Amino acid sequence: MSNIHKLSGIVDVDGFQYEWELRNEPQWSEFDGWRGMTVALLRQRTQRGALLEFPPPKRLLKGMQRGRLQISDALVIRGIQAALNAGWEPASRGKPMVFVVDADGN
Repeated sequence: MSNIHKLSGIVDVDGFQYEWELRNEPQWSEFDGWRGMTVALLRQRTQRGALLEFPPPKRLLKGMQRGRLQISDALVIRGIQAALNAGWEPASRGKPMVFVVDADGN
C-alpha cells in the first residue's frame, strides 16, 4: 500500500520506464463544473508526453467533501496502456496528447 498517495513516480510498462506526475487535482470550474485530476506522462528518453484526464470523483458530484487522492502505480499503468492503444507515440515529436480515461484509467 505504500504506492498510494504519491504525486509522482516511475512505472515500467512493456520494458520502458514512464515518469508520471499529478498536474491538477479535482477542481471546480465555473464553466464545466467539477473537473477530475490530470496526470502527465513521459517515457524516459523521449520527447512527446501525454496527459490523462480523469473524471471527477463521484463523491464531489454528490456534494460530499473532497477525499485524499488515490493514485496507484496500477492506475497509472492502465492509463499508459490506454493511451498507447489510442495512438500515443512517445517517440514522436509534438505537443503532449490528451486522453480522457475512466476512473480506473481505461
